[in-house]
Formats: sequence, C-alpha cells, structure tokens
Amino acid sequence: MQEFSLIIDGEKVAAHQYFDVINPADKSVVARCPQASLEQLNTAIAAAKAAFPAWSALSYAERRDHLLQLADALEANLERLTTLLTQEQGKPIHGFANLGAGFELNIALDWIRKTASMTLPPEVIQDNDAAHIAIHRKALGVVGSITPWNYPLLIGIWHMIPALITGNTVVIKPSEMTPLTTLYFGALANDILPKGVLNIVPGAAEIGGAMSAHKDIAKIIFTGSTPTGKTIMKNAADNLKRLTLELGGNDAGIVLADADIDAVAGKIFATAFINNGQTCAALKRLYVHEDVHDALCAAMTNIANSMKTGNGLDADTDFGPLQNEKQLNIVKELAQDAKDNGANFLCGGEVLDETGYFYPITLVNNIQDGVRLVDEEQFGPILPIIKFTDVETAIASANRSSVGLGGSVWSSDIENAQRIGARLECGTVWINNHAMLQPDAPFGGVKGSGFGVAFGEAGLKEFTSIQTMQTAKS
Repeated sequence: MQEFSLIIDGEKVAAHQYFDVINPADKSVVARCPQASLEQLNTAIAAAKAAFPAWSALSYAERRDHLLQLADALEANLERLTTLLTQEQGKPIHGFANLGAGFELNIALDWIRKTASMTLPPEVIQDNDAAHIAIHRKALGVVGSITPWNYPLLIGIWHMIPALITGNTVVIKPSEMTPLTTLYFGALANDILPKGVLNIVPGAAEIGGAMSAHKDIAKIIFTGSTPTGKTIMKNAADNLKRLTLELGGNDAGIVLADADIDAVAGKIFATAFINNGQTCAALKRLYVHEDVHDALCAAMTNIANSMKTGNGLDADTDFGPLQNEKQLNIVKELAQDAKDNGANFLCGGEVLDETGYFYPITLVNNIQDGVRLVDEEQFGPILPIIKFTDVETAIASANRSSVGLGGSVWSSDIENAQRIGARLECGTVWINNHAMLQPDAPFGGVKGSGFGVAFGEAGLKEFTSIQTMQTAKS
C-alpha cells in the first residue's frame, strides 16, 4: 500500500493520525492518509506566509516557468494518477464518451498550461498632460483552498493555478474522501516550486473551519455545498477575508418543441450523467415540451439501457459507483420519494450490486415540481424529466429554485433559445449543450450557488486586489 504524507514547507511530513481512503467500487482500503492537526495547519500557513514575498516578487514569466514544469511532471505521471483517481473516486479509467479519470487528468493538464499563459497587465485609464493613471493588480497573500470529492485534482487545479500565477501562495485541504491524487500532485510540486509556495493538509471539517477563520489566510476559495459555504462565510467575517464560493446547483434544461431529438438526445444524456451525475453543473432537471417528450424519453432510455455500471478499473465500464455511501443513500431516498409520489421509472431505480456504492443510470418521468427529486440536487445518476406545454411555465419552474449555477435551452431556433436563456436565473447558460467549461470562459453562480467567478481574466482577478497608481505630470 502506497505511503502518503502531508506537504508542508516543501517537505513530506508525517502525521500523528491517519484515516482510511475507501475504494467506492469494492469498499476496500486504497491507502492510509495522513490527517493534519491544527498545529500542522498553522505551520503550513506560516510557511505559505513566509514564502509569499519572494514568490509574489517574481514576474509572471518566472512563475509561469515553474507552473509549466509542474504540468510536464503531471503529464509524466498521468498513468499512475489515472489509476489512483479511479481507485479513490470511482470514475472509470475511460468510461462513457471517454469522460472518466483520464479525461479529468488531461483536462487538468490543459488547464494548467492555459491558465499559466494568462497575465493581468496594468490597465491604463488615463495618460495625458495632467496625469498617468493605471490600475495594478496585486497578489493577496496566502490563499486557502477547500476542494470536494467529485473532481479531486481538477478542482484543485482550478483553485491552485490561478492563485499561483497571480503571485499568491496556497494551502489546500482536499476532501478527506479523495485526498490521494492531490497529495501525489503535491509531492511532484515539491521538486519544482519553492518551499512553502504550495502546502497540502488533508483532514476533517475542523481543518476547513480553522482555515476559513485564520487571520493569516487572505482568501478562501471553496467548491462544495451551500450550507458549508454559509459556514465558511461566517467564519471569514472576522478578518473580512476574500471569498470565492462555488456552491450547489440544480441545473435546469428546457427542451423546446422544435428541438431535433436525434441530434440532442445523446448530448443531453452525456451532460446529465457526466461523472455519474456527480458534477455541480450537470443537467439535473429536464423540462421537455409535450410535443417531443415521448420521443426524447424513448431515445434517452435506449442510451441508458446500453450502459454498464461497474468497477471503474474494468475496461468496459461506462459508469462507476457513487463516491461514498452517504451520497448513495441520498439518491436512494430521492428515488423512493419519487416512487411514493407516483413517478414513472423508465429505467433503473433499483440497486442490483451492493459490492460497492453502485446505482444504475435512472430516468424518471410523470413527475412535477414539488417532488424532492425535482426540487433538490440529487448529485447522482438519476434524472427527472418534466413535461410542459407552455414555455413560460418551464421558465418559471427553472427559476423557482433557490440556486442558480447553470442552465440550458435546446432548440433548432438559436435566436429564440438565446432569448429564453437570457431569462434564466443562473451564472452560465448553454444553448444546445450543458456543463461545458473552458479555461477562458468565466464560470460562477447566483443566488444560493454562491458568488465570485472562476476561469479566464475575471477568474484571475479574484486572486488580486486593485492598486490605483496616479502619477502627476504637472
């Protein structure tokens, strides 16, 4: 069994306590993971604070060189990391549409290189005989990152790389469910980044709570549930800590009467069940016009019935298990509530394999707003399909949610779809697609889905403060 260590001040550090990381496909122990103590967290934050002046003083080009070396090291270790990711998270090596562990790691690799190429040069707002005025962007200091278990390394990259390229140092707490790929990545970084620039401290909720309240952490970036985001916000209030919170979603898709079902059924299926539905921006509620409802249900059911759910290490597996037992129980509970409310299960809905945390791809229709499966984020492989007759009703249903991460409109009339999409209360709207992210397109939520954005220039700016420099000329 592989040994893992905390990463603090450029060193591999042992812990006083360890915990098991479970393979969700067979409930076996993948590895024993070190659990950071509060004292070790404080040491990591102190190391990051000490490393900040020298790291932030480097040019973008100098920091970029370090990060591109880190990308090369990740690329050289892709095979080992892919297997490790499947073991701790459950997603298949390849999986349906090649959207498995290999996909996550290759996207992470691309994200490092593209984000490292970005800069925030001074913005000149006046240059005349009276004065030269420019806006400069300055690094904040120590950034605390708290990541979830659904995309362990990729979301870590989304947090770490923009923080580092803009001159901040980082302390990251990966989810205790899936800390191993992040620790492996940190061990690679030890040979490339200066001491203290990146520190990794796995642990339970108390570590995250201490980070969000710590006076020497200038910013917290968190991806996870809305209740936890609210707790972080309260903890951060005492020192007015900067926050980026990407919280829960319950993304709605609206399929209009003129949608080409043959063209969109496969894309809707893929974007609803990407990562087994365990994706914040996955399509989670599907509103379908009555004219195309039956055809879309039939097409998606045919796709679902061709899928294999199993151990992600098996080459022919399309979808793996849910990552943990708690999430499996949430999906089972929502399915049972839908059954109790008269919903029709087109496929799935019954656990057939209890060797791991498996739940089959499940499609549900004859269901309405007000049923828990529609109103609550399922974060698993079960999709409610709601029939509508009037598009105004569908828009109102999509917007009645307390969260607003993403949404989509599916139609052959692009201009009409865009008009409808503009009325959806969410941070990102896709037309004839869903859950497609890229490093240069800002992404974030509204309402209970949090605030702040990731990716692109707007995302980089989240890791900086503004300093306006005004130079008099007369």
